Amino acid sequence: MKSLVLAEKPSVGRDIARVLGCQQKGNGYFEGPKYIVTWALGHLVTLADPETYDQKYQTWRLEDLPMLPEPLKLEVIPQTRGQYQAVNQLLKRSDVNEVIIGTDAGREGELVARWILERSGVKKPVKRLWISSVTDKAIKEGFGSLKDGKAYENLYASAVARSAADWYVGMNATRALTTKFNAQLSCGRVQTPTLAMIQKREKEIGAFKSQVYYGVQVTGKGIYLTWVDEKTGATQTFDQSMAAAVVESTKGKELVIKAIDKKNKKQSAPPLYDLTELQREANKRYGFSAKQTLNLMQALYETHKILTYPRTDARYLSSDLVGTLKDRVKACGVGDFGKVAGMILKSPILAGKHFVDDTKVSDHHAIIPTEQLVQLNRLSADERRIYEMVVKRFLSVLLPAFEYEQTTILGTVQTDKGVSTFKASGKRVIQNGWKNAYDLNEDPEGDDDAFDASSERLRDQLLPMLQQGDRLKVEGVRLTTGETRPPSFFTEGTLLAAMERPSKHMTCGIGTVATRADIIEKLLGSFLIEKKGQALHITSKGRQLLELVPHDLRTPELTAEWEDRLEKIASGKLKKEAFITEIKGYAKACVLEIKNSSAQFRHDNVSREKCPDCGKFLLEVNGKKGKMLVCQDRECGFRRSVALVTNARCPNCHKKMTLVGQGEGKLFTCVCGHREKLDAFNERRKAAESKGNIKDVRKYLEEQKKENSKPDPNSSPFAALKGLLPKE
Repeated sequence: MKSLVLAEKPSVGRDIARVLGCQQKGNGYFEGPKYIVTWALGHLVTLADPETYDQKYQTWRLEDLPMLPEPLKLEVIPQTRGQYQAVNQLLKRSDVNEVIIGTDAGREGELVARWILERSGVKKPVKRLWISSVTDKAIKEGFGSLKDGKAYENLYASAVARSAADWYVGMNATRALTTKFNAQLSCGRVQTPTLAMIQKREKEIGAFKSQVYYGVQVTGKGIYLTWVDEKTGATQTFDQSMAAAVVESTKGKELVIKAIDKKNKKQSAPPLYDLTELQREANKRYGFSAKQTLNLMQALYETHKILTYPRTDARYLSSDLVGTLKDRVKACGVGDFGKVAGMILKSPILAGKHFVDDTKVSDHHAIIPTEQLVQLNRLSADERRIYEMVVKRFLSVLLPAFEYEQTTILGTVQTDKGVSTFKASGKRVIQNGWKNAYDLNEDPEGDDDAFDASSERLRDQLLPMLQQGDRLKVEGVRLTTGETRPPSFFTEGTLLAAMERPSKHMTCGIGTVATRADIIEKLLGSFLIEKKGQALHITSKGRQLLELVPHDLRTPELTAEWEDRLEKIASGKLKKEAFITEIKGYAKACVLEIKNSSAQFRHDNVSREKCPDCGKFLLEVNGKKGKMLVCQDRECGFRRSVALVTNARCPNCHKKMTLVGQGEGKLFTCVCGHREKLDAFNERRKAAESKGNIKDVRKYLEEQKKENSKPDPNSSPFAALKGLLPKE
């Protein structure tokens, strides 16, 4: 008898098959003496469309809502039907006596496998492979400690409840809005409150009134001291006359050192990355979208096998991983990290509470390197950026604390109007500690909100040797000014952080680490939000949608409450049936509220160009990759690109160019002013390709390496490149 292993993707399936010795290749599977390894392609099975329950649902009509079928049916996804049939046949083989679920270790991964089993009707015993990396070592250890599938039935129940909630609320509310207002309007239990958060931030920015604040700075003996309000401790005031009076009364006076306070301080390294924090920082540092960062992480996890499972919300490690840390340091200690890794390996690795805590790890631990030796030359530039971020954070937590001596000096100036107090701050590094893992001036956390615009921070400086009672001649005094700043527009990074913690009073976020990137993509793709640079802005369509949807569906509190209940289902504290019954009732109420609405939807982005298919005026929208014209008739669906941001680089400034126009009139434009017809660009590119360059040669040779074959010196492709190789 044999065990059938079901992986989530072909790449992981091939790795598992190789480790298990399954060398015989079949149609969508590998087979060996004890195991058969097959795979899904993501989801092979999904919830059925409404028309599956009743043919009347093929046409969207308001009077047919709400749709509340029970139970929800499953159907095979047409595009991947061939692989489903292959898996189904394997499941029903008489020599297969058990199924081992090897899909991604999480709620969605559990759903991928269990839906396949449910659709096939197979009732064979189930075991679970639960691993956080796909290295050979992790796979072997995982198969050495397989779990009983029954231990994950509550996780499956939570996944079913999540999918049912999305179907009942999303399908009904979207159809109700679209048919009621004759516009392509979509909403959902996560995307709508996320949209509301973006609108709320824009309103805060619009309502913000900037204020000018003032401070006073004096210099003496080469140091700068900042005026401090003795009553409030603030270093600035909104009262200009008060600050000006301090300036005038301080000129030419002496400053007496009243107190010198020195304290030795320690600072631990920032916590390890979870997916949200990694996406947030990658967006700030490199402008990566949340989806882009997740895709890069998946490649580093599945293809290169050098990072652990990315879809995690934990920033700590479990204690059982402590014994593997040394091997992980050795594996990632290459290139620029060799010196730091050597520092760590000189002494035993101590598992501090600042990064090892079993109580703060649920399904998966924080993202860290695997024990797989990394080959940096096999990574793309973007993959390497993400990998290095994770390695720096990992190595930093294994290093000692950053230690420094903090010195604060208080001085006073006696004036005709009383005493004015001034403060200076200095820092002397005792031990760099974890900062050795970073460049000297690098911000390890990339904190967007580290500076509070309404309060000027004291700047650390090199301080001379001073003693209490010393007198300094005030050599210079000046009035400083600044303005309070509004909150920043959301970027993808800051929006992810806000989705994780919508308010200080909420312990549960909206969406999950695995779905938040997709939610942002959906908002962009449906033209409810748009990007201006890195900033996210709500569109007119988005603003109107929020006026039309039921009020509760806009609030993050409701969605966060649902996420909390899904967690309770996963932990066995709540039955999924009770949650689904409540969701159906809510979907029914949503439809009723939309039906009774007296509001109207108005397109305010109508162009002067008519749709070639239906004759209605087209709408001009800012899509994710440029401007588009789309038909306002939801049943028509016509769309055409007007201005497409491409990967073609400007020959002058090397920035990405935008392609505009139609047919023979297509034209590349750049923000620097460069303009170039498409025909001219293609000719220039062909000329460059015919010349070739060293980069082409290296790329060719790298492709040959990946195919595990040596290039034949007599072959025509290699012969064409041979003359371009640098002479030794």
